Amino acid sequence: MKKRKICVVITARPSYSRIKTVLSAINKNPILELQLVLTGSTLLEKYGSTINIIEKDGFKIHEKIFCQLEGENPEIMAKTTGLAILELSTVFNRLKPDLVITIADRYETLATSIASSYQNIPLAHIQGGEITGSIDEKVRHANTKLADLHFVSSDEAKNRVIKMGECSDTVFNTGCPSMDIALSVSKNPKFNFDPFSKYGGVGKKIDINKDYLVVMQHPVTTEFENSKNNINETLKAICELSIPTFWFWPNVDAGGDSISKGLRSFRENSKFELIHFFKNMESEDFLRLIKNSKCLVGNSSVGIRESSLLGVPVVNIGTRQSGRKRSKGVLDVDYNKDEIKDAIKKQIFNGHYKPEFIYGKGNSGELISNILSSCKLSYNKKLTY
Repeated sequence: MKKRKICVVITARPSYSRIKTVLSAINKNPILELQLVLTGSTLLEKYGSTINIIEKDGFKIHEKIFCQLEGENPEIMAKTTGLAILELSTVFNRLKPDLVITIADRYETLATSIASSYQNIPLAHIQGGEITGSIDEKVRHANTKLADLHFVSSDEAKNRVIKMGECSDTVFNTGCPSMDIALSVSKNPKFNFDPFSKYGGVGKKIDINKDYLVVMQHPVTTEFENSKNNINETLKAICELSIPTFWFWPNVDAGGDSISKGLRSFRENSKFELIHFFKNMESEDFLRLIKNSKCLVGNSSVGIRESSLLGVPVVNIGTRQSGRKRSKGVLDVDYNKDEIKDAIKKQIFNGHYKPEFIYGKGNSGELISNILSSCKLSYNKKLTY
């Protein structure tokens, strides 16, 4: 039997954890053949060189596309997407996949959707149907309308995709694949690695056996002018609390340069020595670090998704995750030092929450693989507006 060639395009650091268990399940499925394409910031050391982690995990990379332009502003986002369309079109013509998968809502994912759709290659989209702040929501919904197959993370998202006009037979609530990793970590939360010897980072070492915080704060593309001021408020709150903190570098988005400059300026000029900075970690290590923390602070979707299953207290700052369904463990605050500080104190006092399976039960990779091996690969969409 001829195998179905499934081409997965990974464009950024967070996308890998959203697809890792799917990649593994595809490789194990005798009916499927994985074609892996990396582009965007996955190839750049500046953002932690995700490619090294992917290669270490044993996945064969079929194509590498360098298209990420220097500079983190709206113009560069648009130009990078344009370049990715050009290069991905050539790659798809060469690989001739039976289906292409695009992941979530980063701006570069539109390039995958356009390049495949315009060549009449069936497209599957993971994590459609959710609403958030910033440009991400527009990109996510655009991917949904270009896709033929939809793997969503909740019943709420499934209903929203169907209301957008997609045939119900093409929409599957598989949960989010990153929940598979979170479930595994929740069953074995003890540290099995040394973050300093494995990942290096910058700053004095923190005792992982004592209380610590984790911060991951990204720019909001529709508010990028305020990025530096926003990160400074969080830095002030952390300094005043004087709790050891692991801080992760921001994504490559408009406003990311401002956040990076703010962090570098703080690192060079402040005498505060309780923060250790990292660029990137393997998915399991990152979630284990979060699981053992007293609180996750910032605006990453990890605070909404994986943390709900892990039961980790979260202080979610600003509008980046507006509209997403939250667990009881999330406290929302504005970009205000005192609000952030008070919320962190409340979450530490409360402690960890009971796990909530809002975005999946931990078997998404297998579910998606099974559907890919049995579904029809082209659809006549019936509009149901």
